[in-house]
Amino acid sequence: MTNGPEDTRTMRERMDAGELYIADDPELGEMSSAALDLAQAYNATTVRQGPLRRQLLEELLGHIGEGSEIRPPFHGDYGSKISIGDRCFANYGLVALDVAPITIGDDVQMGPNVQLLTPTHPVEPQARKDKWEAAEPITIGDNVWLGGGVIVCPGVTIGKDTVVGAGAVVTKDLPDGVVAVGNPARVIKKVTD
Repeated sequence: MTNGPEDTRTMRERMDAGELYIADDPELGEMSSAALDLAQAYNATTVRQGPLRRQLLEELLGHIGEGSEIRPPFHGDYGSKISIGDRCFANYGLVALDVAPITIGDDVQMGPNVQLLTPTHPVEPQARKDKWEAAEPITIGDNVWLGGGVIVCPGVTIGKDTVVGAGAVVTKDLPDGVVAVGNPARVIKKVTD
């Protein structure tokens, strides 16, 4: 799992390709530090600083749609791989670890302390000890509601109009228009025709 002589890509290039990479890399460290600085500035704003909040989110995130709001505190890795559609709302404590892209559709509602986690780590002990990691993208469809404390694992897609109950851990894709609960999340009913 080394970056051998035939592989001249940087760790960022490997990360962006969805392959194993080592996060303890100067370029990635600087990217993360810049994002953490912006997130800290955002988290220090008050409710009356709406224009400043919007400016900071536009600088931090890859995209944030019209009418979308994230209540501080917000925590992410890079920010630039997060795309949020229009009219979305994320309550306090959103964690969006965007080593891989996180794509959120329009009209998505997220309760407090939702976690969107793209990073993965090798199961093999030596590779993990050597600090290799990777990531898989997360996609959340339009008009999804994630209840408080929901955890969405790497590589998951949640279909449009789906509701995920509070505290659920979503380890596999969920189809359109269902209610899912539990750990691991399981579909308990269909809500659309």
